[in-house]
Amino acid sequence: MAELIAIPLKKPSDVDIIKPLTNVIKSTYNSPSNQKDYTDAITEFSKLRNNALWRAFEKYESSLQVIYSYYDQLCALEGKIPAHELQIPFKWKDAFDRTIFGGKLSLTISTLAYEKVCVLFNIASLQSSVAATQSLDSDEGLRLSAKLFQQSAGIFNYLKGNVMMAIQQEPTPDISPETLGALSALMLAQAQEIFVHKAIHDSMKDGVVARLAAQAEDLYADTLKLFQKEIFRAFWDKEWVPLIAGKQAGYRAMAEYYQSLVCRNNKLIGEEIARLERAVELFKAAQQRSNKPSLFQDYANKAQRNLTEVKKDNDFIYHERIPDIKNVEAIGKASVAKLLSLPETFSSDFKDLFAELLPVTIHNALSAYENRRNELVNYEVSNLREMTQLLNSVLASLNLPAAIEDTSGTEIPQSLLEKALYVRNEGGIQALEVAMKELPDLLQRNKELLDECDRMLQEERESDNQLREQFKERWKRTPSARLTEQFTSNLQKYREIINNAVTADKVVREKYENHKQGMEILSLDEDELTRTVPQGLAVQESNVVIQLRKLMDDVETLKAKRDAIEGEFKSATNDMKTTFLSALAKDGAIDEPNLSVESLGKCYGPLQKQVRESIARQEKLVAEIQTCHTEFTNEQAGTGSARETMLCKLASAYDAFKELKNNLTEGAKFYNDLTQLLVVFQNKISDFCFARKTEKEELLKDLTTNLSHTGPATTPNIPSHHSGGPSGVNQPAEIGTAPPHLPYPMQHQGGMPLPYGATPATPYPAYVPPPMPTTYNPYATMPYPTQGGYNPYQGMPQVPYGSYATLPRYGGAQPPPGQNPW
Repeated sequence: MAELIAIPLKKPSDVDIIKPLTNVIKSTYNSPSNQKDYTDAITEFSKLRNNALWRAFEKYESSLQVIYSYYDQLCALEGKIPAHELQIPFKWKDAFDRTIFGGKLSLTISTLAYEKVCVLFNIASLQSSVAATQSLDSDEGLRLSAKLFQQSAGIFNYLKGNVMMAIQQEPTPDISPETLGALSALMLAQAQEIFVHKAIHDSMKDGVVARLAAQAEDLYADTLKLFQKEIFRAFWDKEWVPLIAGKQAGYRAMAEYYQSLVCRNNKLIGEEIARLERAVELFKAAQQRSNKPSLFQDYANKAQRNLTEVKKDNDFIYHERIPDIKNVEAIGKASVAKLLSLPETFSSDFKDLFAELLPVTIHNALSAYENRRNELVNYEVSNLREMTQLLNSVLASLNLPAAIEDTSGTEIPQSLLEKALYVRNEGGIQALEVAMKELPDLLQRNKELLDECDRMLQEERESDNQLREQFKERWKRTPSARLTEQFTSNLQKYREIINNAVTADKVVREKYENHKQGMEILSLDEDELTRTVPQGLAVQESNVVIQLRKLMDDVETLKAKRDAIEGEFKSATNDMKTTFLSALAKDGAIDEPNLSVESLGKCYGPLQKQVRESIARQEKLVAEIQTCHTEFTNEQAGTGSARETMLCKLASAYDAFKELKNNLTEGAKFYNDLTQLLVVFQNKISDFCFARKTEKEELLKDLTTNLSHTGPATTPNIPSHHSGGPSGVNQPAEIGTAPPHLPYPMQHQGGMPLPYGATPATPYPAYVPPPMPTTYNPYATMPYPTQGGYNPYQGMPQVPYGSYATLPRYGGAQPPPGQNPW
């Protein structure tokens, strides 16, 4: 009687998940300044996948725990990886191995959602296998079997309603909604069957067993209707439908048999005979339908013995009239088996391998906040630096403070000696030359990375176009040009960023050439410097000189305060992670713009006020300096013009040296950080091309197998229940291609991930790209021009152009925000 059906497993394929997952985590969570190593976690995850998927075929209870752990890890990871970031070509074969195209069906999709569907299917299948092998003579075996069958039924039912939204294209037959619905019904019927066994094992009342058996018969009747649909003709194992039909009759017989025992206890002899006659008849029907003479044989023998006995007693003793079975009271039904919902986690000791990775919503909010923060910091620091450059230019043009220190007319002013010492300690002009020679190599490395990205995309596009031309309308997968639009757009914007960096390099070179002679003089030792500077007249002490010296002290104080302010801007932090987590827990959503603006105001508002006060102080200082210098010039009539010109030149060269040193240091950092981002960008394109190559090979295999079986002029059809057409009509379709009209919403809903190859019209989840180098870059002092309505560098600090802002925006840029192409 306890012959139970176990669902076969889907067959997985080995796939490298380490490299794509590493690339995604690096690009999503790791900035150039924060390179956390997740190698061990990724390797453990890969081992867990291999162990879980292949252990499932051993069909032991311990195998369930392993696949549970893998599925729980998948669910946790899916919430932390942007939906279309991961390009792993997950390939799964049809569980029933039906030959529709002349070969085994398989489907390859590069999303975690598809992997989850297939793993969940195998969990339900493995649960059915483990449940079917339990001993029904023990309480433990009965409880475990009932639990697993109900869980399996719930999983298949869940997949039935969610599979199309998860994969968004034509599924293999085993995971079509119709198939999943039938499997769910079968599992529920078998769960009810186990409860019948348990009731008998626990010696429950006969009436209870009868009602449980009546419900089992009802569930098997529903299952039989689903399994006998025309769309499933020759689909199932040849023994399944006869066995289901036999069990429907058998459990109706069981219900009649146990109800007859109730009648015996109540002395309803006539009704007992009627029910036993019906039970014997149904037990025979069950054996005939199932082609299994042993099915329900023990209970058939009991029913026959009871019938013989009660008939004999009735003939000799009771002489009760035997009613028509149609007129006896219907047996009630006890529905015990339920569809169990999916638990939050299957494994009781689940430990998230990627616990430190934030959910995507939190990560995106933090990335958006970081972009806003960088804009604010870069803007304010740019203001400070530009005002300092302007102040230095004014002082250099007035030969201050050197002019008021030249008391002898022959010795080098102390301030100039200090500047020359600084230049020599920093390596002199030779250090600048070495740094400048490194930039072209760094630039070329980034150009080569972009060229390789372009080559891979072009090669993949040409391969797809060639096959499309070869197979014409049979090549139905999404064109490469449509899938790579965002890749190509981002690649072009990276090129624009590099072109702007090249322009900045040119400005650096021009500034170097303009001040080269002065920086060479400052690089000389003190004796040579003294001989190089022309002699002049001594400065006469006066009140205006004293006042100018005081103003120079004020200038140094102002610069020191600005250095402190800049340091505070760069070091100030907010615990936005806690803020966003609290908002998500409280409201279920994150109002990032308002929270970011509020937090930035609290953190940086006082510093912004100091910047404004510093700029106002500088304007007042410059006015006082210019007034005093005019008076000083009148007093010091006759000062040597050649010496003053040289001192002014050296002061300007010193300022240029400091700016160039910073520019070259941060320019090299910009190129190196950009290289890291471009390497990840290249790896993503490589993953995309590999996934497309795997998909291409699968389609070619289907097409060539199809041609070898049906000839080149025939396009094979799949069963009508797997098509989008009317019931009973076969529609040509290609596995791996979304049909024109799917029975599910085409718009993105409920946070479900969209599939690889989805139509561009379908909105993608909001994606915040990884930031470019977040430290302040002095090349970013001028905004990119924004002509028209679209600025490809949206999110970069917009600094007003001023007469003293000499360098174009460079570095500190963000890769273009918006949709994620991969």
